Amino acid sequence: MSELKYKRILLKLSGESLMGQKGFGIDHNVLNFFAKEVKKVKEAGVQIGIVIGGGNIYRGLSASDQGIDRVTGDQMGMLATMINSLALQNAIEHTGVYSRLMSSISMEQVAEPYIRRRAIRHLEKGRVVIFGAGTGHPYFSTDTAASLRAVEIQADVIIKGTRVDGVYDSDPEKNPDALRFNNISYLDIINRSLRIMDLTAVSLCQENNLPMIVFDMNQPGNLLRLVNGEKVGTFISNK
Repeated sequence: MSELKYKRILLKLSGESLMGQKGFGIDHNVLNFFAKEVKKVKEAGVQIGIVIGGGNIYRGLSASDQGIDRVTGDQMGMLATMINSLALQNAIEHTGVYSRLMSSISMEQVAEPYIRRRAIRHLEKGRVVIFGAGTGHPYFSTDTAASLRAVEIQADVIIKGTRVDGVYDSDPEKNPDALRFNNISYLDIINRSLRIMDLTAVSLCQENNLPMIVFDMNQPGNLLRLVNGEKVGTFISNK
C-alpha cells in the first residue's frame, strides 16, 4: 500500500446521509456501509475523528416555523446528533474497531465529555473518536463543529462526505450542465457563494489553513483512496 497522505482526518457526515432512500431516520444498510469504510481507513493506519449531523431526525433551524424558539430547536438538534453518533459508534464497534463518543454537552452515562487533550490521546491510541452534540452551543451548525474539532485536534484535512462527487458551480442534482471543480480556493468558495458549508465553517478552515476535500461517500473505497493521496472529489485550500 502507498504511503498515507493524510494521517489524521476529520470526517464530516450529514445526518441526511444516514437516511439512504428513507425519508426519515436511519437506514442501517447505509450505517453499516459507512462503518466498514471507516474500518478500511482505520486499518490503513489513519487516525479518524468524525462529526455527524442530525438533520435526518431534527433540524433546529427550521423548527422556528413550528413555533419553537431557535435556542431550543438547536438544542433538540444537538440531541439528534447524539442519536446518530451512538448508532454510528455501535456500527463501528461491530466491525471490531474501538471507538469513543465524546459529547459537547454533559451526558456522562452516554458519552465522555469533550476534552481536547483526551480526544487526541484516544486518536493516538488508535480509537475512532466521534464528536457529538455539535459545538454545544446554539446558532452553530455541525459543519462549524466539524471545522472547530478538526482545528483543535490538528487534523491534516477535513473530509466532507456527500451524495455528489465534489464541488460544482451549481447544484448538479438540479442542473445537468453544472461544472465540477477539481481544486478551488476558500476565497472562491466565499466569492461564488458556493454553499458546501456555512460561512462560519469555511472561514474557520480558511483562517487556520486547514484543507478540505468534498467527495462522494457512497462510492465504496473512495475514503481509502482519498487518504492514500488519489485524486477523489474536490480539494479546497487557500491556494
